[in-house]
Amino acid sequence: METKFESSVREIPYAQQNVYDMLSDLNNLQRVRDRVPDDKLNGLTFDSDTVSMNVQPVGTISMRIIDREEPKCIKFETVSSPLPFNFWIQMLPVTETTSKMRLTIKAELNPFIKGMVAKPLQEALEKIADAMAMMNYNPQD
Repeated sequence: METKFESSVREIPYAQQNVYDMLSDLNNLQRVRDRVPDDKLNGLTFDSDTVSMNVQPVGTISMRIIDREEPKCIKFETVSSPLPFNFWIQMLPVTETTSKMRLTIKAELNPFIKGMVAKPLQEALEKIADAMAMMNYNPQD
């Protein structure tokens, strides 16, 4: 059964295009790598289209960008994961200098697995959204 998890909407103090430009090239993860605790995430590797990480206690998850809809959406799919899923980042303008963002995960989950992963997955989605809301999306910095 298809299950969808959505983060709450986050306000971002940067223009939609700045946010899109930063997130659509995964090489920009280098700028936030030092903010992620090593005990939560290790083995982080990335290039412009793919990202892989070792997430405890789940194991290695690799995702690649499958669609870029400038400047409003970036869609990912898992390349390798104990649980295959799709993930996307939606960005909408609020003003010329601010925007808002929502993260969504969609996965095929049977009721048993859903019961085990729903709460941790929702919490992780909110933490990722928090971290993304605090990023500096100014290209000059």
